Amino acid sequence: MLNIVIFGPPGSGKGTQSEKLIKKYNLIHLSTGDILRNAIAKKTPLGIMAKEYMDKGELVPDKDVIQMVINKLDKYEGATGFIFDGFPRTNNQAEFLKNLLKERNIEITVMITLDVNHDELLKRLINRSKETDRSDDKDVSIIENRINVYNKQTASVIEFYKKENKYQSVDGIGTVDEIFERICKIIDKHK
Repeated sequence: MLNIVIFGPPGSGKGTQSEKLIKKYNLIHLSTGDILRNAIAKKTPLGIMAKEYMDKGELVPDKDVIQMVINKLDKYEGATGFIFDGFPRTNNQAEFLKNLLKERNIEITVMITLDVNHDELLKRLINRSKETDRSDDKDVSIIENRINVYNKQTASVIEFYKKENKYQSVDGIGTVDEIFERICKIIDKHK
């Protein structure tokens, strides 16, 4: 079973690359951001709560995100693999995911981080706001806060996966296809 954590700051290209990886490797996309945006659109209790956090560029509490992940894994029990996009975002979530998968006799194959510099992230997110209706992409101060939250609260997950010998870094600058090719080379070594 191929289980990939795709990782990086907001705007690094996780969603774009996930779409291509899903097709190539027949994976189930587990995007906590997509699940939360869908809940917001449907105005569910989770969506209403999540919107308050996301509109400020903050992380939704672990307990809520963890339950979403459990539900998604249970829904696709016979899957050939998952791509975890936007999860885990904290060391607690990474530890939880490790234990949850261990209970199911599976594990993360590799964690791939997309490395993109700050100016490029800003440019990408501002451009994305023109193409989509994501409220968290429209305001530069919220974008800056999201990047700061990533650097302060999320980037430490890299160390977790380094200790697990699962961490790989990819240059996230270039065309979508160039970046995809770099990612595939890493995945193919771990299959």
